[in-house]
Amino acid sequence: MNTQILKLNKAGQPVAWVDYESAATTLSKGLVLWTMGTAESVLRGGIQRATGERSSISIPPIIAVQGRVKEKTVPRISNRLLFARDQMTCLYCGHQFISRDLSRDHIIPRSHNGADCWENCVTACKRCNHHKADRTPEQAGMELLAVPFAPTLNEYFFLSNKNVLADQMEYLKGGFKNVLRA
Repeated sequence: MNTQILKLNKAGQPVAWVDYESAATTLSKGLVLWTMGTAESVLRGGIQRATGERSSISIPPIIAVQGRVKEKTVPRISNRLLFARDQMTCLYCGHQFISRDLSRDHIIPRSHNGADCWENCVTACKRCNHHKADRTPEQAGMELLAVPFAPTLNEYFFLSNKNVLADQMEYLKGGFKNVLRA
């Protein structure tokens, strides 16, 4: 099972992606406050000798757990998440590429004190990044096709998982601010 369970804190903020076994342990210990979504999977245990019944536990796609609510911020930028944010598309030429043919471009180059942050970085193909070199897009005569943004916590959790279930996506979409919603 590659699908993971979305774990929330009691305030409903995403905390982590956990595997089925961790979710089952949390459920069996009584630490889950509430769940959401249609149970995607059932984990089956052994057969009880006295009754002949097999134990099982349904694992919902979203669980909210007890504990302290900490202010969670979006993690630092990484190439994997940056490329996912920009949908594997070079934001200069507009073509899609596979990961190994992409690079991180700093709009304001690091040599000009440009920050290594979400708002100053875009996905670029190696050709466009090489052409831009150590210049701003204006100096290189290149135009950005989209405005870079720092993802919200919900957007980050969407970007960080390749197998988001429909119920999880519906929940996470409530915290998206950087996309148009129909």
